[in-house]
Amino acid sequence: MSEQTSAPETAPPRGGAEAAQPAFTAEQQAQIETLSMNLARAAMTAQGAIAEMALKSADRPAALSPDPFHVAPALTEVMGKIAAQPDRLMRAQADLFARYLDLWQATARRLSGETPAPVVAPARGDKRFADPDWSENPVFDVIKQSYLLTSNWLNGLVEGVEGVDPMTKRRVEFFMKMLTDAFAPTNFLASNPAALKALAATGGESLVRGMENFMADLERGGGQLAIAQTDYERFRIGENVATAPGKVVFRNEIIELLQFSPSTEKVFEIPLVIFPPWINKYYILDLRPENSMIRWLTGQGITVFVASWVNPDASLAEKTFEDYMREGVYAGVAAAMEQCDVPHVNAVGYCIGGTLLSATLAHMAARKVSPIASATFFAAQQDFSEAGDLLLFTSEDWLADLETKMDEGGGVLSGQTMADTFNALRANDLIWSFFVNNYLLGKEPKPFDLLFWNSDQTRMPRRLHLFYLRKFYGENALARGELTLDGVQLDLKAVKTPIYVQSSKEDHIAPARSVYKGAQLFGGPVRFMMAGSGHIAGVINHPDAKKYQHWTSPDLPATLEAWQAGATEHPGSWWPDWMEWLKPRSGRQVPARDPAKGKLKPLGDAPGTYVKVKS
Repeated sequence: MSEQTSAPETAPPRGGAEAAQPAFTAEQQAQIETLSMNLARAAMTAQGAIAEMALKSADRPAALSPDPFHVAPALTEVMGKIAAQPDRLMRAQADLFARYLDLWQATARRLSGETPAPVVAPARGDKRFADPDWSENPVFDVIKQSYLLTSNWLNGLVEGVEGVDPMTKRRVEFFMKMLTDAFAPTNFLASNPAALKALAATGGESLVRGMENFMADLERGGGQLAIAQTDYERFRIGENVATAPGKVVFRNEIIELLQFSPSTEKVFEIPLVIFPPWINKYYILDLRPENSMIRWLTGQGITVFVASWVNPDASLAEKTFEDYMREGVYAGVAAAMEQCDVPHVNAVGYCIGGTLLSATLAHMAARKVSPIASATFFAAQQDFSEAGDLLLFTSEDWLADLETKMDEGGGVLSGQTMADTFNALRANDLIWSFFVNNYLLGKEPKPFDLLFWNSDQTRMPRRLHLFYLRKFYGENALARGELTLDGVQLDLKAVKTPIYVQSSKEDHIAPARSVYKGAQLFGGPVRFMMAGSGHIAGVINHPDAKKYQHWTSPDLPATLEAWQAGATEHPGSWWPDWMEWLKPRSGRQVPARDPAKGKLKPLGDAPGTYVKVKS
């Protein structure tokens, strides 16, 4: 009998035993399905939001302007100048190519185990590339450095152009910076390592939440994107911001005048009346008890009044700069004098409120009246020849767009439009950081009282706003002695009132050089001081915080640079220096004044009603 070989019961599958293993485990398959479903949900949410936005914007053709920043003529001129210098352009292109070769060589060395120094690094303070993968992962490091090389090259190319009107060049520089910031790899899901890690860790839930945030911001903006900068529901005016106790002691169509309760048994006889900017609400001076300027001033024995500006609606569209002078500064000063039974007050003007106060002082000087014994200016401009980047938004084309928007809004400019303009001045901090946080990472913005205040902007009456932009930014009429209010030609040299001027070293709205030029226009004694930081933090810097620094000098030479050369640096807040200047001008000590027991009948508790009106 011959031996037979039995075949195996089961033949191995073609391709070997390894091919029999499933491509993914059940858990991995579930994760993939979840990710796919969430990506689909995110896409559908985004598509729905965009469709809704398109429907709401259908009757706003101006919003679809191909050149909303009116930069095309300036860009054409600058690019024409660059094209007319082919040698310079070729050198610039060769330099860019050489820098890219350096990057490729450095990357090759890194992949072979070396640790070469980066070819280009983010500017100091650039927070966009904080995630470790931007440096530790070679792929993302190359993306980052490629972007920085290209963006620096483009901005440098424009900056180096010669033979172009300075304002034209400045407009293109601003636009180019906006453009290169917008195209940063951090702003795209596929090239943002933090967003990709969040996507993987949450199975796509982060992107779903991001698109839900996107939809909520579109709804809040009425079809226009209004990126949330903080948790707005966490703050209540009069409850956890703007809580300094006091009374509304005067009200007209333009202001509510708040008198704050004293915190000392004795106060100085001469009260202080503060005129904040009417673009924002007054409570930047009273965000929290620990950083409140109002509470600090009352603690110094100062009787404090603050003008809380109206948030105007269409019924106030024809209010003028003169109206704000008469019903704002004149009326507020007169009411404080009556309430305290004094012949004059000390006054403060912050930002645009300071510009108004300056003009009012010149108006008072021409009328030979002197209800203001001293004036202090926080980040306020009188000479606009070297104003900040807001100057770029005051061309006639831009003003024509504003006028159209105001006509569509019943004669007022929306607070959101103002917010968008200010946010554009610091796009990386106030737009793109929140774009990434809210939409790509799917996080909720953190509660931050300063950003709550920043978003709480007021509407602008048409006549007032256009007058301000044209006469001050456009014509620089106050500095030139060409401004007329109520039939009175204004001359700042006629103002002999003692002046204290605060500026901030990093202010992008009222640059220190611009503020300094304004300080030189007054005819009386002026003390100029420069604080560290910017437009807000440079002003609101409580001494207890022990932050930043400030510089002082008793002199007022021809230029800011000369002033800085002779100035002395001091650590911490500038408020004590101001108080040393203010107290000798505040009269004798008198019993503390209860706002409820003055000559003016209280109309309600601080913070009043005007500050609570939303745009």
